[in-house]
Amino acid sequence: MAPQITGFTQRRVTVADGVALNVAVGGSGSPIVLLHGFPQTHLMWRHVAADLAADHTVICPDLRGYGDSDKPADTGETYSKRTMAADVVALAGALGHDRFALAGHDRGALVAIRAGLDHPEAVTHLASLDVLPTLDSWDVMRGRSAAVGFHLYLMAQPPGLPEAMISGAADEFFGYFLDLWANDPNAIPADVRAAYLKASREAVPSIVADYRATATVDVEHDEADRRAGRRLGMPLTVLQQDWGAALGFDAAERWRAWADDLDHRTVTCGHFMAEEAPAEVVKALRELLTR
Repeated sequence: MAPQITGFTQRRVTVADGVALNVAVGGSGSPIVLLHGFPQTHLMWRHVAADLAADHTVICPDLRGYGDSDKPADTGETYSKRTMAADVVALAGALGHDRFALAGHDRGALVAIRAGLDHPEAVTHLASLDVLPTLDSWDVMRGRSAAVGFHLYLMAQPPGLPEAMISGAADEFFGYFLDLWANDPNAIPADVRAAYLKASREAVPSIVADYRATATVDVEHDEADRRAGRRLGMPLTVLQQDWGAALGFDAAERWRAWADDLDHRTVTCGHFMAEEAPAEVVKALRELLTR
């Protein structure tokens, strides 16, 4: 049996024409939606979600194109963060919540940021774990240091080659990141790792489409926001490894260009912080929700 978040129920919720999301829901109280990253599913939140469920309604979906959620064919905007953010707002609404707190890790953080920009009336509080806004991510990668983001450039290529290359060695490709990005290999136990690999190998075209959007239409949306001076007005907490120092930029300064109410924190664990340092993540989220 595939692992699940203890005490949570699994549901499928329609969020758009022909698109339903797999979602785990637990707890009661004010709602918070948790969005997973790559190459993971909603299971990455299993520790954090169980804690928050003591006094919050916690909603953990698989993003469209990931896990057990639907994986529509890409038509250009299908996997834009704008489209995926609309999924999240529709999901919360279908579960009875017009306003909710939102936290995202990695890819999920990009969706969360877009939701905060596009739907400020719905997102009360926002948290981003270990990612920069799309424009800044591309801006800071240059020269030899950009090698750490080789997968971004690979999946930005036109359809065909990236999908074929990744499908040919899917477990090795996705497993590489699970190994490389985790400081504590015990944080992702064997059954959870197997679930991540299975979900990813079954979703190669949609995962690539998600990344391709971040090199194309997502950039266009962020550039339009920057020109218009749009900012994140809700309380924002950012948890980030100190990879800004390694790449030669000030991450907090980058974030201040987007946010009015920012709490930027550097953490010392690996990339998968909700699994490697769940107590620190829970503490930060609970403090965010009191602002």
